[in-house]
Amino acid sequence: MPLTPSSTETTTATITTAPSPSRTAGRVRGWTLASATTLMGLIAGFFYAYACSVMIGLARVDDRTFIDSMQWINATVRNVWFAPAFFGALLVTAVAAALHLGRAQRPVLGWVVAALVLYGAAFGITMGVNVPLNEQLAAAGDPASLADPAAARASYEGVWTAWNTTRTVASTAALACLVRALMLHGRHTARPER
Repeated sequence: MPLTPSSTETTTATITTAPSPSRTAGRVRGWTLASATTLMGLIAGFFYAYACSVMIGLARVDDRTFIDSMQWINATVRNVWFAPAFFGALLVTAVAAALHLGRAQRPVLGWVVAALVLYGAAFGITMGVNVPLNEQLAAAGDPASLADPAAARASYEGVWTAWNTTRTVASTAALACLVRALMLHGRHTARPER
């Protein structure tokens, strides 16, 4: 006759526990910070590509080709691949800063706020200088019919390139700040296994 446990005996069950709220919050902060870092890397790389390749290459072409190329680049850059990095870097970094408010998060928060300020400057330069210059160049019209393409280029190229270099430096510094914040976050949340 098989033995069966009596009603007074207890059986062992596997108990699963949900992550603690503080651990879940730490993961959300970490993923948000990692997302901000990724987006910042994308947009810093975008500006850097102009600084170290696109504008250097276009500096060697004739005026009409330069104007035509920049008009097409500016007309097509507003797309679904560009927008998440350009706008998302600002938005997600701001969210990461908000999530790190609090006494325990201060070491990380300082770096995230620094990144937000730096990229805020790069974003402001883009919207306040580079975009208006792009619109001015577009308004010049078809480069083939311009009476003085050299003047149109001269009023655009030097200023645009200088401000692109500034926003490249600012966004790259913002990226470095986020990398540092991510490192500190990892140290802060790491717990030895027991």
